[in-house]
Amino acid sequence: MKTDKDIYRKLRDRPREKLWNEDVAQFNRAAPKERMENVAVIRAVGVAFAGSGTSAQKAEVRAWLLGLLQDRSEKIRRYAMAALPKIGAGPKEEAALLALLRTTTLEREKKFLGQALDKIGGTATLEVVAGAPGSLPQTEQKVKASMARRAQPSSVRLDRTLSEFTQLRIHLRCRKGLEQIVREEAEECIAAGAKFRILEVRSRLVAIEPTEPFSLADIYRLRCFAAVGFVLGHVPDLNPTESVEALASVMTSSLARRLLTTFTEGSIRYRLEFISKGHQRGAVRLVVNRAYALCPDILNDARSAPWSMDIYPAASGSSVELRPRLSPDPRLFYRQDDIPAASHPPLAACMVRLAGTVEGDVVWDPFCGSGLELIERALRGGVQSLYGTDLSPEAIAIAQANVTAAKLKAVKSKFVCCDFRDYAKVEGLGSNRVTLMISNPPMGRRIRIQDMQGLFSDLFAVAAAVLKPDGRLVFVNPLRLEPRDPSLKLQYRQVVDLGGFECRLEMYRKLVRCP
Repeated sequence: MKTDKDIYRKLRDRPREKLWNEDVAQFNRAAPKERMENVAVIRAVGVAFAGSGTSAQKAEVRAWLLGLLQDRSEKIRRYAMAALPKIGAGPKEEAALLALLRTTTLEREKKFLGQALDKIGGTATLEVVAGAPGSLPQTEQKVKASMARRAQPSSVRLDRTLSEFTQLRIHLRCRKGLEQIVREEAEECIAAGAKFRILEVRSRLVAIEPTEPFSLADIYRLRCFAAVGFVLGHVPDLNPTESVEALASVMTSSLARRLLTTFTEGSIRYRLEFISKGHQRGAVRLVVNRAYALCPDILNDARSAPWSMDIYPAASGSSVELRPRLSPDPRLFYRQDDIPAASHPPLAACMVRLAGTVEGDVVWDPFCGSGLELIERALRGGVQSLYGTDLSPEAIAIAQANVTAAKLKAVKSKFVCCDFRDYAKVEGLGSNRVTLMISNPPMGRRIRIQDMQGLFSDLFAVAAAVLKPDGRLVFVNPLRLEPRDPSLKLQYRQVVDLGGFECRLEMYRKLVRCP
């Protein structure tokens, strides 16, 4: 016997006109038993017309779904209320759902009505559910968040100063293997007058604390970390009920409220994530509802929320961190576009820091992608010229656009669509002309490479040819392959986690004289 899912999978691929004129018409004529067996047609219609239906078609579908809300079958009503938000329901549909909420005695139906009102509810929904006995706290919170989002999109303020910061722990998170580079950058900034001190370094993070009032802009002067989290507190391992209460208390603590109030413009909204534990929808629902009961001014909202509450596994419990969700990242002001296989920006910044700054650097990225490594190096200063080559015309165009947006004064740049082995054809490149080769080459995972060994052997050979004496080669090496040319001397090697697979971040220096 076919299940509702089987029928839905079959119907969702039907042309809209046939779905409406044939399948819906047949459903409307059918006897109650047959309608129940084919209830998946309601779901299929909601999905089909949500994506590409005309305004007139959607209006017709909405009228049909409103009629189904009066059906004698709870299952048919439930499918109709789930489909309504997909096609742009408004006050009329909200009123129909609220009318059903007032009259139904079925707890399951109330639950699904609440889920539909989560998406389309407004002032009328709040008047019904806010604070009423047996109300829907999740619906109340989601509707409030939706209304706040529409009224005034909120944002994270980089320029505001936090004055009360006693014993505030901040985690600069990074890929495993990059911790020391992140630490070195932080130490350099602290020596130059930054407002923090380093507490500890451990796998995937560097912990710092402020020593004086600071803003988020002070933190985002650092370029090598991937994400920043304010540690709100630690929750020990408890039974489920106690864990919900403890997590909600930490999330709404005076520290959390102070950080959110200081750094937020507009409504305070967040999303909750259990890191390394999957979606955890049931746990999320319980925690955010309890947090809302403790502090109604802090709203859970999975859509475009400027903050994330991240729950990390920690020793004998969990660590709760508040993370700004900045998009775009203010450090990447220059990024106009990107390509699918582009470098992870903090990795590019770490590679540049590893390479160091040499006055008058001539820099070449043989696999330039969107140009991140080249731009990050130029932003550190002392660069004379940038060269980027790539086999993709799209990548070359994007890299050029990004370099233009970076407004790199007095830095010459040239981008050419070609194989890096044809470097001699690029004006400005040639033997002993380059002081820094820096690249995150293709690893064969997102872009298929027929001969990986040959590619990296050629990369070493080209580096030995084009680098000036004392020039540097900095790149990510996915292979246990070393150069055959004795003029390239290994100076740094560190295994780095690149999101599920490990590579070696390496730096070679060309010897002034070969031994």
